[in-house]
Amino acid sequence: MENILAINLASSTSPVIQEVRGRDYIEYGTDEWKNLYPQFLIDLYYNSSTHAAIINATSDMISATDIIALEDDNLEAYVGLKKFLANANGSESLHEVIKKVAFDFKLQGGYALNIIWSQDRQTISEIYHVPVERVRAGRPNELGKIDTYYVSADWANIRENEPQPVAAFNVNDRSTPSQLLYTGSYSPNMDIYHTPDYNCMNWALVDQRVAEFHLNNIQNGFSGSYFINFANGVPTREERTQIERSIEEKFTGARASGKFVLTFSDSKENTPEITPIAVSNADKQYIALQELLMQNILTGHRCTSPMLVGINSDNGFGSNAEELNSAFEIYLNTVIKPFQSNILKTLNKILTVNGINLPLEFVQSKPITTMFSVEDMKEVMTVQEIRKEMGLPELKEEEEQENFSKVGMVDGKPVFSTIEEAEAHAKSIGCSGYHTHEYNGETAYMACKDHSEATELTKMTELEQFLETVEDIPEDWELVDEEVVDGEHADFDFELELNNIADEKIELASTGRALPNRKSEQDGISKKTYDYYRVRYVYAEDNFLTRKSNKKREFCTQMIGQKKLYRKEDIERMSKLPVNKGWGKGGADTYDIFLYKGGGNCHHFWLRQIYRTVIGESKTTKIDDAELIGYTKARSEGFTAKRNDKRVAIAPKRMKNNGFIKKR
Repeated sequence: MENILAINLASSTSPVIQEVRGRDYIEYGTDEWKNLYPQFLIDLYYNSSTHAAIINATSDMISATDIIALEDDNLEAYVGLKKFLANANGSESLHEVIKKVAFDFKLQGGYALNIIWSQDRQTISEIYHVPVERVRAGRPNELGKIDTYYVSADWANIRENEPQPVAAFNVNDRSTPSQLLYTGSYSPNMDIYHTPDYNCMNWALVDQRVAEFHLNNIQNGFSGSYFINFANGVPTREERTQIERSIEEKFTGARASGKFVLTFSDSKENTPEITPIAVSNADKQYIALQELLMQNILTGHRCTSPMLVGINSDNGFGSNAEELNSAFEIYLNTVIKPFQSNILKTLNKILTVNGINLPLEFVQSKPITTMFSVEDMKEVMTVQEIRKEMGLPELKEEEEQENFSKVGMVDGKPVFSTIEEAEAHAKSIGCSGYHTHEYNGETAYMACKDHSEATELTKMTELEQFLETVEDIPEDWELVDEEVVDGEHADFDFELELNNIADEKIELASTGRALPNRKSEQDGISKKTYDYYRVRYVYAEDNFLTRKSNKKREFCTQMIGQKKLYRKEDIERMSKLPVNKGWGKGGADTYDIFLYKGGGNCHHFWLRQIYRTVIGESKTTKIDDAELIGYTKARSEGFTAKRNDKRVAIAPKRMKNNGFIKKR
């Protein structure tokens, strides 16, 4: 029996948890991976490509593209939360920590955080990710709770990496400055450790063994393919070893293919017998096995479509955008969100200690459902067709309708695609009828019965009259900062604050250059008479919103086409004028244009721009604009005790009910 080689094909993948005499910690492993179950899972990850692809994609979905704080009236808590999001510890943002947490959570079923208390033990100052494979639980106390964990850099070699005790996270016991929080999702019959949500370890092992088999077939040309028997007696153990080594050196490996075998013997009876080991339909068996293991791994991870995790699918599933979006929504709600909910609850537990009880939210990415950009699709498809391709529901008819809009300009006057639009515009400017023009090779319609009446008409609309009073962009102004209007209180004078700070930072010359129509400069340049910074607002379009056609409302067209800069008081004054009739609440002619721009379904928003103007001689060096703007934003927090309405920063099309009072 000593000449028979035994191969054990059985593998145990279930975790074994046991207390060992003389150990302060509880071991967590398998029969083959003693106290190394997390390392066993890592080994599976590195050796099964299908298993690894699912874990990578799922952990990325869990961590999402970012984690943000939702605005709240509690300004102090909101500012504190924003700081914590930006700096979870000395070198990482909170999202960077969460990305590591999400990977551990998916791979291991649990995660660990190192909690650092402030010196006075009143707040949590930092949190760090701890690789969960380095953590083992200590023995439960008399109440059955784990109050100590042990951390080792390598549990396979604890002689050189002695486990170090770390107190468990406890808000009621802050005696130690560094504590460890270990948590995860519920696992049946597991009170101490957390296990993964997938149950396909054996199939991941099969994937690993199949890969090893094919690799060995290449490296060992005779491996499992031939049976060699020498019929001239049984050599000694040393001779058998030498013969085996000689055959392996000469005839195995990819480079040995094509070699011939040369033998010498004293009689025909003593010739070595070489018998091929034939496997019936081996190619079909391997293909069937590959499909079987992939399907079982996908099932074990509850993956609704292989396309979601970057695995190609030959059955056609996922090729249709609507099906892929449906698969994504199912996977998001049944798999991803429970992970995210667990992480958010843990973060809330930590942040509550710091007096921050504000909602957090993951910014979720969407699957790529088309090879064409939105702009490409807009050229050849309707809005309804684009929405169907993207897996979105169809818009109702009233949501599609836009107010009439011009198709272009002729001699400074708008032309329209329909007679009805031209006649409606004629009525609004004080004439009637229409006349035609050729525009881009097509017939277009202009307001008024003839062209002379349209071009010579002196009556202007309320909007046109208003725009006449708004300034253009001066040539000697330099744009130094631009951002979407957000977080600025309506009563906050951004321009005044900027110039106050500029005056504080600059020691102005006692004798400036001669400036016409200015006060005497003998005592320096006055910040009240010669502002250094100008803050203006620009009416801009959200180009990421799809549009049924290139048409825009008359109001929006003129607001953008005139290329004006608006002061905040200009916008407030415009809100009191009937510049966009019928788009207010209940069809009113006036409404808050700072919030609702062109009205329901509008695609536009306000963009704040900061310009620098010319200033007199200065004794100091040039101002660092970036530093100045940042300083202003910081100081402006005192003006935002009542936060600005977040609708200022977004297009009505993105608002609830598309910016309408009631759902349409």
